[in-house]
Amino acid sequence: MQKSFRSGYVSLIGKPNVGKSTLLNLFLGQKISIVTEKPQTTRNRILGIKTLEDAQILFIDTPGIHRPKHMLGEAMVRTATNTLNEIDLIVFVTEAELPAMPDKEIIGLLKNFNKPVILAINKIDKAKKSELLTIIDEYGKLFPFKEIVPLSARKQDGTDELLGSIMKYLPEGPKFYPDEQITDQIERFMAAEIIREKIMEKTSEEIPHSVAVEIVDWKQREDGLVSISTNIYVEREGQKGIIIGGKGKMLKLIGSLSRVDIERMLGTKVFLEIRVKVRKGWRDDKKALSEMGYF
Repeated sequence: MQKSFRSGYVSLIGKPNVGKSTLLNLFLGQKISIVTEKPQTTRNRILGIKTLEDAQILFIDTPGIHRPKHMLGEAMVRTATNTLNEIDLIVFVTEAELPAMPDKEIIGLLKNFNKPVILAINKIDKAKKSELLTIIDEYGKLFPFKEIVPLSARKQDGTDELLGSIMKYLPEGPKFYPDEQITDQIERFMAAEIIREKIMEKTSEEIPHSVAVEIVDWKQREDGLVSISTNIYVEREGQKGIIIGGKGKMLKLIGSLSRVDIERMLGTKVFLEIRVKVRKGWRDDKKALSEMGYF
């Protein structure tokens, strides 16, 4: 007897920097979502497609749920919560710590949705076993999770168990995407995200969250080379100076690292042109946010 095929949308939600994007990239075997040590890295809804022999899991990586300080933050939280209406299963990702107020607020949000929820307790390599049992018990008192799965995405410990748990709660359904497709994001978006990731990795303090990347022009020549022109927007002149760096060294480094990853993604040579521009207060400017695709 042939096994039934299962498919469905699975939302990865949680506080910023708990490992949602790391999990997504691990499940797909390829990086499609920015991963850095800095919180609030993911700004958009990103779909990751994992196709198995008897199932297709459509993962939705969302921005971390937090208390927003500007219109960009509000748009990010709205993106995260809006996905909960569209999905079949929620995976609430948290860290191996006792539930704090932000976690409890997210659990309060989950109670508004009649969806099965799996709790994925990430970073268990940083907790003692005795502590982990207490953490599991405390979370179990707060919400009727279908399953609680301890894991370490960084060490790939417990991730197969999480995947197996997800499979149990997927409805029967068709294959929505071809086997080889792993995301619905277009190459322009992915290129902009790669550049933003390099900025976040190489700069500090307030710079990463004050940055937006816009693809201005994208042309493919007859010899296969792709020419990409981009703008990096910051909010203040001082931030522009930091990204450019002394004698342009920082910008050259960001451009060089970005080009390597974009070439790997596209499978062809890339000419990358980057300009840095000041757009004051863009995170609280509805017109700017709309132009950048956050509204």
